[in-house]
Amino acid sequence: MHRRLHLAPLALLLAVAPSVRAQTAAATGNITLDDAIRRAEANEPAFAAAAAERQAATLERKNARAALLPNASYHNQFLFTESNHTQLQTKQGGIDQSQPVFIANNAIHEYTTQGIVNETVGLAQIGALRLADANAALAQAQLEIARRGLVATVVSLYYGVSASGDKVAIAQRALDEANRFVDVTQKRETAREAAHADVIKAQLGQAQRQRDLADAKLAAEKARLELGVLLFPNPASTYTLAAADAPPLLPDRASIETAARANNPELRSALATVQAGRAETFNAQAALLPDLALNFTYGVDAPQFARYGPDGARNLGYSASATVDLPLWDWLTTERKVKETRIRSDAAKVALTAAQRRLVADLAEFYAEADVARQQLASLDASVIDSRESLRLTDLRYVDGEGTVLDVVDAQNTLISAENARADGVVRYQLALAQLQTLTGRL
Repeated sequence: MHRRLHLAPLALLLAVAPSVRAQTAAATGNITLDDAIRRAEANEPAFAAAAAERQAATLERKNARAALLPNASYHNQFLFTESNHTQLQTKQGGIDQSQPVFIANNAIHEYTTQGIVNETVGLAQIGALRLADANAALAQAQLEIARRGLVATVVSLYYGVSASGDKVAIAQRALDEANRFVDVTQKRETAREAAHADVIKAQLGQAQRQRDLADAKLAAEKARLELGVLLFPNPASTYTLAAADAPPLLPDRASIETAARANNPELRSALATVQAGRAETFNAQAALLPDLALNFTYGVDAPQFARYGPDGARNLGYSASATVDLPLWDWLTTERKVKETRIRSDAAKVALTAAQRRLVADLAEFYAEADVARQQLASLDASVIDSRESLRLTDLRYVDGEGTVLDVVDAQNTLISAENARADGVVRYQLALAQLQTLTGRL
């Protein structure tokens, strides 16, 4: 028994292994940001839950609309009641009929086959439709919020993977430079042009670059796995990202503000919450008013399952009813419910104004962040160019005996810092731009 339990996970793994391998093979290729977003939407559970809630709210909205229309049913029943062993004073078709033991029942044998149409006219049904409309709008807004949050996560991970790959390349170039410098110092020591201390300093730098490369590879692998969790059934799938294009230009602020106000899901969510609160208040108030219930029934309800009875009497017929129930006293329960819904509605209005303020602040913050990051890209590129030239000149000065090993090491560190800063600067601008695009619904 225990052996079977231990083998069960192995059997499951073997069963899913072919599909995982197929997914892994299919994953290999250049994945664009749009591809990553599409894959993440198919795999992320929170987004799937929001999508399911939106679909459920849509169905509830259709049900609320259907509740405004008449409903029809076909009723069939056979009712048998024990006889009280007494005879009726009248006869049907010349046959004496015994009375049923229950006075509420009409006959010992009673057959019912009827088509029934019901319609209820009242404010409660209208209020339910309003609430369903508000909930559907809320679910749609929450889905968009979940989508934009997922997009922000994917963008961060996507460009994080790209930057980690760049940093691995930077660390590899730095190690190559450190290896070259160790060779230069050793040759100079052999030629009695440099002290052994220069070799030791170069070797210390070489060891540090080896550690930096190992850390960069580890960080890159972690970033790839984190993105792989969102994109593939097997996070360890082999994949490559599409070559990054030049960072796009920052749109003008006026167009950003217009799009953000028109397409902000937080505002739509808060507004839908306010509308839902109003609908609940309407429903609570509707309980103070009467409802009109209409009924039309056509069919047979007789001791015989037939259109006509044994005496020729017609069993087939119809009935109609109209019912009005007037609420009189419920110990102020309805009044308290009205107060409760108004309290919640007031809180929803506060949330709406807070969402409006948050939109203004986020718009200003995100645009300022993107603008500063864009302005710094040119400066970062220039720093990398200057650092490379500085390292080249410092190497020449050291070889000519005019510089020190510390000058070379300092120039190497400066170049590494500049290249890493440029990689981080590109990611910073892309993320800031993605935040703006997410805020406006353009991504």
